[in-house]
Amino acid sequence: MTFEVDLKGLCDANGFLTHQGSWNEDIACRLARAEGIELLDAHWEVISLLQAFYKRFGDSPANRALVSYVKEHLGSDKGSSLYLMTLFPGSPARVGSRIAGLPKPKNCL
Repeated sequence: MTFEVDLKGLCDANGFLTHQGSWNEDIACRLARAEGIELLDAHWEVISLLQAFYKRFGDSPANRALVSYVKEHLGSDKGSSLYLMTLFPGSPARVGSRIAGLPKPKNCL
């Protein structure tokens, strides 16, 4: 992944924002492009849930917790690992949290 020059000062070495308060939709789009992702409504739906999870629990979710949370709020069609992998390839929790402006999930390498 390659981060645009204007994001380097905002992100740590792993591409996560150093200050959550600097997150906005434009930055999310830039972070997503760095991952090769074009954000669509389905992505924003999950990004919103990631931020809600963080606000409620104080941590970014691990993959299993993310799947359960999405399933609870959006139903079983969207609350599956396969669906989330199509939106955020690799590790949906890690990649999604990065784009959502959240800290790296604790159990992600």
